Amino acid sequence: MEAVNRRSTLVLGLTVAATPLIAWATPAAAQTYGPDEGKEVGPGVRVVALGERASVIPAYKTVMLRDVVIQPGAKTPDNVMKNDMLCHLTEGELSVVQNEKKFTVKKGDVWTCAKADTTEGTQNTSSAVAIMRVIDLMPA
Repeated sequence: MEAVNRRSTLVLGLTVAATPLIAWATPAAAQTYGPDEGKEVGPGVRVVALGERASVIPAYKTVMLRDVVIQPGAKTPDNVMKNDMLCHLTEGELSVVQNEKKFTVKKGDVWTCAKADTTEGTQNTSSAVAIMRVIDLMPA
């Protein structure tokens, strides 16, 4: 058996102390959904309702949170926005056409839509599922 000295004790102590830090450094996994979760709104497009609450912002009566899950190759039709909203891409990549202007959003990107002033359609041109998280601001 080897003798335990100050150096080996220090190394052992640092290893034990660093182990929780390594575990905490792993990124959180994004929300994933099964193939039948939510409501199908088009081929390869599902909406999963996440929550709803009364708003304290005077211009809005209610806020709602939902995820739009878009399979590779699937697209949403061009729609006129019925309410103001904030969008955040939590997974994947989307090609967005908003008021005839085309741009690409990637994981982590955010963008907005204005009620009645915005027409928007999206298409998942990547090989991975895209998840667009939407905060709907419903008018008072």
